Amino acid sequence: MEDIIFKNFEEAGQTVLKFLSQKFGFNLWMITRTEGDNWIVLQSEDKGYNVTPGQVFSWADSFCSHMVLGKAPKIAPHSEEIPLYLNAPIAKKINIKAYIGQPLMKEDGTLFGTLCAIDPNPQSEALLLEEELINLLGQILSYILQVELRENEQKRQKELFEAEALSDSLTGLFNRRGWDQLLTLEEARCKRYGHPAAIFIFDLNDLKTVNDQLGHFNGDELIKNTASLLKKCVRNNDIVARLGGDEFAILSIENTKEGAELLLDRIQEIFKNANISVAIGFAIRNPSYSLLEAVQEADEKMFANKRKIKN
Repeated sequence: MEDIIFKNFEEAGQTVLKFLSQKFGFNLWMITRTEGDNWIVLQSEDKGYNVTPGQVFSWADSFCSHMVLGKAPKIAPHSEEIPLYLNAPIAKKINIKAYIGQPLMKEDGTLFGTLCAIDPNPQSEALLLEEELINLLGQILSYILQVELRENEQKRQKELFEAEALSDSLTGLFNRRGWDQLLTLEEARCKRYGHPAAIFIFDLNDLKTVNDQLGHFNGDELIKNTASLLKKCVRNNDIVARLGGDEFAILSIENTKEGAELLLDRIQEIFKNANISVAIGFAIRNPSYSLLEAVQEADEKMFANKRKIKN
């Protein structure tokens, strides 16, 4: 491996997994991301467990959840001899007799995920002598990850700058083309790193009434006021777009369900105080499906909310 220069985290992960699989022969090697209760498979080298990238398991059920807390060893050639591993829910579902795990850390010292392996057969005790190598590879992957996550923030700003031409003339928000482009770019990051994200879809309830009764100038003012309020609600790296007519959207980047619910409360309060009626739907990107599917879910919830308000 000394002659290999890694271009990015994904390539480094693939190389490390193949190397470890060839060296130790475990049936499954994975690089994972932890996010709340979810344990997300980002990459895998599988020879029998049928585990593929994108699959989601329960973090609390895993061996790794005990390993990262220091309650159980990083290397267990006979994992059934370790009570926490023997009694872990995942061991009741699949056959595991040997385990290797190593934390992958973010720059702020918090947990990103794990480099780990399992096998259906007990392994030699000589495996314990390889802990230094496993630690080193975990540190290398963590360092590459940390550098790449820093660079991603710069890339996002560059993407936003380049997409400014794709803006709505009335509000200055991104238009649908800009929204679609930025959504695609962020989906690639979500898929690669397991980032969470939230989608909000909005529809003005009274735009047609305002246009019909007060004129289109007042309707345009309502649209501009809505755009201004939405921009006040979000963080600098979140994406706000006018999808057309009276429909708006927010992509809240790296936001969890709890964070999205707080954002929803803030938006509802701001629009209530402004006396603007909007129908809102929001959805969290599930690791097993894409941002586009989250958009569809949020859109459906928005229409359900609109019907409820109308009734």
